[in-house]
Amino acid sequence: MGTTSKALRIVIPGGTGQLGEILARHFAGRGHYLTMLTRNPLGPKKDWVPWRTLVWDAENLGEWASALEVLGEAIRGLAQPPKLWINASTATMYRHSFDRAMDEASGEIGGREPDAPASWRFSIDVATRWEAGFFGAVTPRTRKVALRGGMVMSPAASGIFGQFLRLVRLGLGGAAGNGNQYMSSIHDQDCARAVDFLSEHEEIDGVVNVTAPAPLRNRDFMRALRRAWGIGFGLPAYEWRLSVATFVHRTESELLLKSRRVVPGKLLEHGFQFEFPTWPEAARDLVRRVREASVHVKSKERIQRSLEETRERTT
Repeated sequence: MGTTSKALRIVIPGGTGQLGEILARHFAGRGHYLTMLTRNPLGPKKDWVPWRTLVWDAENLGEWASALEVLGEAIRGLAQPPKLWINASTATMYRHSFDRAMDEASGEIGGREPDAPASWRFSIDVATRWEAGFFGAVTPRTRKVALRGGMVMSPAASGIFGQFLRLVRLGLGGAAGNGNQYMSSIHDQDCARAVDFLSEHEEIDGVVNVTAPAPLRNRDFMRALRRAWGIGFGLPAYEWRLSVATFVHRTESELLLKSRRVVPGKLLEHGFQFEFPTWPEAARDLVRRVREASVHVKSKERIQRSLEETRERTT
């Protein structure tokens, strides 16, 4: 990635997940040339997309876990290396925090909090090692930025917003646990715009928090989503129920109960303007897009049924 107005050539390793597709659609829409690298080219058939997808299993270069080392070697060996290498990290590596917000300058890495389960340390350790591998790669001619992202909210049914909205629609969208924990998130369009901004501002490097500037407590977060959807009540999810559910699904209660009070210090310092700086306005926009997509799908289904009925009458 670079800072020119010309069409760029952008490669997104492991980019077939939610965030990868958000960024790919954004950059393809701006006329850039996209290539996705993926281990798993098979899967559900999708509509045509304006980018190439290439298989990369790195079988001759080590396991996927060593991808950062492999990418670093590839970048270092290029005659014309990319100007910018952005790596997706996570804001969950900051400590379980109620007392103050965590920015890039003063944020504290978690893992030793007395009020957090020891099992929450796993994701922090993974993220810490991931960032260490990224910044440890020697790429002297390439600027590096690690995105410590909050939850990226998009209208996709398979994403985290879709899961929260499903709870709300089922009447289960109350507070998780005591509801005091903070939630850091970012609207998908702001996330893509932030990556654009980082590409254009060559003075920014290192760790960058990519979250909206006003994290909310869980109870307020869920209330705003219920209001956006038009439902006034949601049953709470008590902590013991969450513990049972996460055990059954082989995941961690950290996903809902950890307090992530993260703010985007660098983005704000350098003048980035959020289109959706608060969660209530982001939730309203996402709900609108979900409903518009539903209308579009139903319209396509009606047209398809009409065509099939016409075909049956004429045969």
